[in-house]
Amino acid sequence: MANNNNLEESSPLLSKQVGVEEDEKKNLNVNNSTDMAASPEARTGAGFGWTANGLPLIHGSVVGEPMGRSQWDSSLLACLGRNDEFCSSDVEVCLLGSVAPCVLYGSNVERLGSAPGTFANHCLPYSGLYLIGNSFFGWNCLAPWFSYSTRTAIRRKFNLEGTCEALNRSGGCCGSCLEDEVQCEQCESTCDFATHVFCHACALCQEGRELRRRLPHPGFNAQPLLVMIPPGEQTMGRGD
Repeated sequence: MANNNNLEESSPLLSKQVGVEEDEKKNLNVNNSTDMAASPEARTGAGFGWTANGLPLIHGSVVGEPMGRSQWDSSLLACLGRNDEFCSSDVEVCLLGSVAPCVLYGSNVERLGSAPGTFANHCLPYSGLYLIGNSFFGWNCLAPWFSYSTRTAIRRKFNLEGTCEALNRSGGCCGSCLEDEVQCEQCESTCDFATHVFCHACALCQEGRELRRRLPHPGFNAQPLLVMIPPGEQTMGRGD
């Protein structure tokens, strides 16, 4: 065994093979270090970039930074909606908001909540407040107190721009209210209530157009019923 080890150590072919393997390892290490230096993902992490303050970036935005608000699909006063594939639905929403706001409100909450009995649980109380307001005060002044929370829920669910944010973007006002998150949300909820009080029918129609473009009707989400048909009676016969 000692003689074999000595022969292996003194073999010129073995020494050349070991030298070639060491050169290949060195070249491989050099290539890997070059790829790591050239790859932006290797410099910044697995798919991450970094800001000057050391905050990670994903798709150009800082992780943990609030996302930008989305715009409403149509404006508050766009009663007939837009000329697109939802045009007929927009006309239906406009008619319901003008003639039967209780039905439109119940339909909006049903799409937003998608729970059994949602339509009746909201349409009937709205109808009662609508009749009381028009009978005793001459206009629909009570139902907006009941329905404005739906506008707030839609705005939060789809991260839509509120009235204060829109005013600050267009005219630079209400900037102080946007600095504190809690104060901003209180201001936006107050604006939602004011929108329902002074432009109630338009607010219901805008919410209806928004929901019909974003959420399907709960009735369309029903699972298909699978019916199992038993096989027919089978008999065993003996071949001739």
